[in-house]
Amino acid sequence: MSRMEADRDVLAVEGLTYSFTPEIQLFDKLDFLIRQGEFVSFLAPSGVGKTTLFRLIAGLLEPEAGTIRLAEQAGLGSAGPRGRVGYMPQQDCLMPWRNVWENASLGLEIAGVPRKEAKRRVLELLPSFGLEGKENSYPAELSGGMRQRVSFLRTLLCGYELLLLDEPFSSLDAITRLHMQEWLLEIWERHRCTVMFITHDVEEALFLSDRVLVAHESPIRRLREFSVPLSRPRSYEALADSSLFSAKQDILRLLRGGSLHSDRSGGGERQ
Repeated sequence: MSRMEADRDVLAVEGLTYSFTPEIQLFDKLDFLIRQGEFVSFLAPSGVGKTTLFRLIAGLLEPEAGTIRLAEQAGLGSAGPRGRVGYMPQQDCLMPWRNVWENASLGLEIAGVPRKEAKRRVLELLPSFGLEGKENSYPAELSGGMRQRVSFLRTLLCGYELLLLDEPFSSLDAITRLHMQEWLLEIWERHRCTVMFITHDVEEALFLSDRVLVAHESPIRRLREFSVPLSRPRSYEALADSSLFSAKQDILRLLRGGSLHSDRSGGGERQ
C-alpha cells in the first residue's frame, strides 16, 4: 500500500486489525486509501463489520493494530481521527424538541459558532436541500426524506472533508430513495466533499460512486475495487449503460461468495 499523499489522499487505512469479540475477528491487516473529492461506496454482506469500520475511522472505537490517518495528520494513534470526520449513521438521530434549523446547526453549536451565525449558515443552505420554509418545523412534521436531508445538512455543516454515510436511505421507500440518490449527487457535485457510503444496494453504489469497494470474506483482509466508468453529472438512466453490466455481475458474484472469472480494467475490478 502506498503512503498517503497529503495533497491527494484524505484517508489512509494501513494494517487495520480489529475483533468484535475474541472469537469474532472483523478486520485482519486491512489496507485502503480514499482520495480527495471521491465518492466511494462500501459493499459487503451483513454482519462483516461495515458500520464498525466507520466507527473505527471516526475514532469511536480503537483498532487492535494498524493506523488510520487523515489528511494533514501524521501517524495518528488509535483515537486520532475522533471529531475530524462527519459521521451520519443509519438513523437520522434528529432531536424531536429541536426544529429543523436547530437540528441542522447542532455541529456548529458544539464547535462554538454563535447561535445567530449558525442559523444564518443553515438558512443559507435550506433551499438547496429542499427545505426552504421548513426551518421552524419539527422532525415529527417531516417526511422520511426530509429528515434525512436535515441529517445530511447537519453532517455537511461540520465542515470536515471526509463524510461517512452509513446506509442513509435504507429506511426509505423505493421512490423516495431514488429521489434522494439523485438529490445527494446534486449536492455532492456542488460541494465536492469526500464521501464514504455504506450500502447493500449494488445499483445504488454504482450510480453514486467513483469507486466501489467490495468486502467478500470474513475477516476482511482486502477490498476488491471496481472503478465506475460513468461520466458526471449523472441521471439514473445511466444505470442502463452496458459498461456497468460486467462490474455489476462480478460484484454480485463476490457478495454471494463466488469468485471472479477474470480481472478487468475500466469498469471492472482493479487489484
